Amino acid sequence: MSKEQHKPEAARRKFLTGAAAATAGAATLGFPMIAKSQSPIVIKMQGSWSATDIFNEMAQEFVNRVNAMSGGRLRVDYLVGGAVVKPFEVMDAVSKGVLDAGHTVPVYWYGKSKVASLFGSGPINGCDAQQTIAWIYRGGGLDLYKELLDKLGLNVVGFFALPMPTQPLGWFKKPITDAKQLKGLKYRTVGLAADLFQQMGAKVTQLPGGEIIPALERGVIDAFEFNNPTSDSRFGAQDVIKNYEMGSFHQAMEFFEIIINKKKWDSMGKDLQAIWQYGVEAANSANFWTGLDNYSRDLQVLINKHKVNVIRTPKAVFQAQLEAWDVLTQKLSSEDPFFARVVESQRKWAKDVVYYWAYNDAPFKMGYEHVFKTKLPA
Repeated sequence: MSKEQHKPEAARRKFLTGAAAATAGAATLGFPMIAKSQSPIVIKMQGSWSATDIFNEMAQEFVNRVNAMSGGRLRVDYLVGGAVVKPFEVMDAVSKGVLDAGHTVPVYWYGKSKVASLFGSGPINGCDAQQTIAWIYRGGGLDLYKELLDKLGLNVVGFFALPMPTQPLGWFKKPITDAKQLKGLKYRTVGLAADLFQQMGAKVTQLPGGEIIPALERGVIDAFEFNNPTSDSRFGAQDVIKNYEMGSFHQAMEFFEIIINKKKWDSMGKDLQAIWQYGVEAANSANFWTGLDNYSRDLQVLINKHKVNVIRTPKAVFQAQLEAWDVLTQKLSSEDPFFARVVESQRKWAKDVVYYWAYNDAPFKMGYEHVFKTKLPA
């Protein structure tokens, strides 16, 4: 190439390079958000659970799903119970904006209204926890829950997850073979279960999980229930008491309450709200699987390693609980029309749902006994 031919070619390359740079600059000026990543919305969530409780792992299952699905646009940071507020104070803290979100249960704030306890732990109508959480989402329960929040001026949006397996009657120094033994017993429980056991003659103290064993060791309580073999064993119940009774009607249909401050919720946008909502539904399954895996294994550890006397609650105690629920439900319904409305809604749902379920459900206990040649407790 001659010297004369080289000059136009060099000039053309210089022009193209300059033009490309100018175009890139214009793009940066015209569309600045493309060049900068948007900061995530950060949600500070606290649970109501002591540091060792498996419920923190279940809360984290929810958090992990929301964080993964949001693609960095939303970040939920989880704190264990007591990190900012006490376990029973989570609802108030979220409503006031001290916390952005909470992982708790309505029985922990039922002091504001006994109706709260109906959303997860109340009078027996035949439904188990799976069927009751279905009432929340398909039977009108969520609308009643929202109405309760409005009545109480609670500035939160709430969802529910994990239909919990029936909670044990609890831990006792002597096995409970007759409901009369509950009279005068210093017993820990929460929510409407406290009213139930008081109706049955017990002296009830309401405590968060982390305070149970110290209260037992100090003699503040004689017996307690919390939730499941894993949580109970992580508290160290087996080290101070040896009789564990399985099955009860006091909290036979509970689930987690996942709440978020209303102002924070409104700031998230419809797509992130959907991720939060469907994250709850995903955690609902994940938590249930985690629970079955751990609870069943840890019950065997209590029996075989720690020599805990695990027994089935007698039918006479179940019957006494049902009769006490009848009295309590009538009393509270007569005192509070809204309480009566929620109970009636649950019963309307239960009437057909449990009828279908009971008629159709296979006798799995029979199947188990056939396969393993082992008689399960009645």
